Amino acid sequence: MAGQDSSNTATTRRRQFIDPAAIMQIKNLTLRAKTIVEGFASGIHRSPLRGFSVEFAEYRPYVLGDDPRNLDWKLLARTDRVYIKQYEDETNRRCYIAIDQSRSMAYGREGYSKAEYARTLAATLAYYLTLQRDVVGIMTCGNESPDYLPPRHRNGHLQQLMRLLDRDSAGADSNLGEALSHLAGLSRRRGLVVLISDLLTDPETLSQPLGYLRGRGHEILVIRVLDASEVDLSLEKSAMLTDMETRREIYVDPQAAQAEYRRRFDSHQQQLVDLCHRRAARMLTLTIDQPLDVALLELISKPASLKANAVEARTTRGRKQAAAPTHEAVRS
Repeated sequence: MAGQDSSNTATTRRRQFIDPAAIMQIKNLTLRAKTIVEGFASGIHRSPLRGFSVEFAEYRPYVLGDDPRNLDWKLLARTDRVYIKQYEDETNRRCYIAIDQSRSMAYGREGYSKAEYARTLAATLAYYLTLQRDVVGIMTCGNESPDYLPPRHRNGHLQQLMRLLDRDSAGADSNLGEALSHLAGLSRRRGLVVLISDLLTDPETLSQPLGYLRGRGHEILVIRVLDASEVDLSLEKSAMLTDMETRREIYVDPQAAQAEYRRRFDSHQQQLVDLCHRRAARMLTLTIDQPLDVALLELISKPASLKANAVEARTTRGRKQAAAPTHEAVRS
């Protein structure tokens, strides 16, 4: 009975996710994102529309014009002094989404491409984070005219993001390393960086750019997007294949090539995993037949380190000031 209950639970959880093939039938990108987020929220019985949580920071004296709702009435009753409670947003962070639009992303055997899946994924994350009162920016990589829309608090910003993602792209050679280095220079305030790509590139070209991002204090989430046929070479007969990046044609005999392909694929994947480990980045690999909700689950299931770092920094500064008020704190 226990085994049957576990099986039923797993089946129920799978049903909570939305089939990506059905989602791709929706033409409007914003509506796709909204459908995924609302379906995900109802599936885990936790709506992202409840607002955002806050953390108490400090008191300060009341001044004319302050909102009376923030008065600490209990403190007033005890001390006969009027103070305002100040709060710090826990979820108000900056997020930078870097999306790969290089030629290789145009591949897909599910009725839609990796690029289409990645665009929908980026739109979903942007929609969800915006509901959380976070600010989101977008950078496109691997296209002839890379675009960057910085994170902003303003009306209509989400619509601008969706229009940028919905724009047709003439894919070029992959330049992820260059784009990430450029993003590191633009993102002066630390936040969450999400890279969405098939990562069909030399992993070492990403080492230094990811190091730059970590050096600026960013949390990094790498989402690798692949077609299932790229994970396991699934050709029924010999064929001429075209490299989508270089346009070079390659003759492939599946029986002879499958074992070697799998060995090289596993080796490349392990190099990426090792790279992310060295750079303290999280990595998630998805095939485009998997529900997009999985990425949302990864986003919220691992708490961001930024809030903990900020709280620790404030606590450390307070302790130093209390212990040695006449000395200047020096941080390495």
